[in-house]
Amino acid sequence: MAGFLSMIRRVYLAAYNWAVFVGWAQVLFLAAKTLKVSGHEHVYSAVEKPLQLAQTAAVLEILHGLVGLVRSPVTATLPQIGSRLYVTWVILYSFPEVRTHFLVSSLVISWSITEIIRYSFFGMKEAFGSTPSWLLWLRYSTFLLLYPTGISSEVGLIYLALPYLKKSEKYCVRLPNKWNFSFDNFYAAFLVLGIYVPGSPHMYTYMLGQRKKALLKSKRA
Repeated sequence: MAGFLSMIRRVYLAAYNWAVFVGWAQVLFLAAKTLKVSGHEHVYSAVEKPLQLAQTAAVLEILHGLVGLVRSPVTATLPQIGSRLYVTWVILYSFPEVRTHFLVSSLVISWSITEIIRYSFFGMKEAFGSTPSWLLWLRYSTFLLLYPTGISSEVGLIYLALPYLKKSEKYCVRLPNKWNFSFDNFYAAFLVLGIYVPGSPHMYTYMLGQRKKALLKSKRA
């Protein structure tokens, strides 16, 4: 019974990882094609739907960690996925004014390359039990460049959206109301930006540690 459940788990995780891999591959292809043909102003409109789908699918990774399907700590997964969902839905989806900025292109390219490598790595690991050494190296090395470019793009887009957040008051809840609760999306954005300050170096340091362990383990194998 344990062996059967283990097989079901591997089949499910392999299917999940390869499905999301396809989504991110589509995002990268459309972004690159649009950059070449039309320019950065049109990248978001070209990738909007597959980007939203691929990024939102990452919510399942939090559930995978919570129920024990994977060993990744939820404390590391939640902040990264949460920040990306915030940028995807609260910023890009909600405020068309920032969609034509060149930071959208750097964001989409940084995210998609990172995720194509990551999901193919875990897809191969679940499907075949191992991964090629070159893919392992890419998995634990490309973040050295792509994490800073991705984070910088996220922070930049949130900053650019601040005037529109303040003017529109979108998603704000004002008193009085029956819940006796208020929420200001403009100040929430400042809170999110504040979290990036300690959060980004912490995540980068965490990934450096993971890289060292993974590459050292592969040398010993």
